[in-house]
Amino acid sequence: MDSQNTQFFVNTYLKMFFLLAPFFTMSMFVKMAEGMDHSHRQQAALRTSAAIMVAITIFFFFGKTLFSLLGITLAAFQIGAGSTLFLSSVMLVLGIGRPMQQQSQNDDDFSIVPLAMPIIVGPGTIGTIMVWGTEVEGLQARAIAYAAIVCGGLTMALFLLLAEKIQTFLGQRILSILTKITALVLTALAAQIIFTGIKSIMGTESV
Repeated sequence: MDSQNTQFFVNTYLKMFFLLAPFFTMSMFVKMAEGMDHSHRQQAALRTSAAIMVAITIFFFFGKTLFSLLGITLAAFQIGAGSTLFLSSVMLVLGIGRPMQQQSQNDDDFSIVPLAMPIIVGPGTIGTIMVWGTEVEGLQARAIAYAAIVCGGLTMALFLLLAEKIQTFLGQRILSILTKITALVLTALAAQIIFTGIKSIMGTESV
């Protein structure tokens, strides 16, 4: 892999890392898994991780097909997805968080719904991944992008499996700060997606 491809991989991985908001998600997982024993907690983390991987794979590879079926242009979807991601990021900055259904302490069904979707892979995340899947062209570039996205998903899985240890090590105050920093990075990413969509529409109209 040459330097350009390496840089592309790293950039995509970092975007995916922040997109999944691991520090916020980890806090949600600990709260929702409260009262579960270690074995069931690990099983829930694995189910959540598997659901994340399936979701990001589907949205990355089949987003372009969905655009065609619905008659949606990439530019329009960039603006919509960027706006949704921006609103989600602002909610994280303000400490509002993403919607979470109430679960009983003995119910581990939260691992797929609502944790994997829509808390982790929410509308903003789905839209952004679909945009990436449509923007990236060429077999090699798509393979590198997908590898970076998968690595981001695997990192999220590691955060979930080690959630309690990481939370204990960092402390709630530092975890809250890292969550807000993540949200600020996401607002910038969302703004870039929106600006790219607007630029594409203006370029099309000027032709």
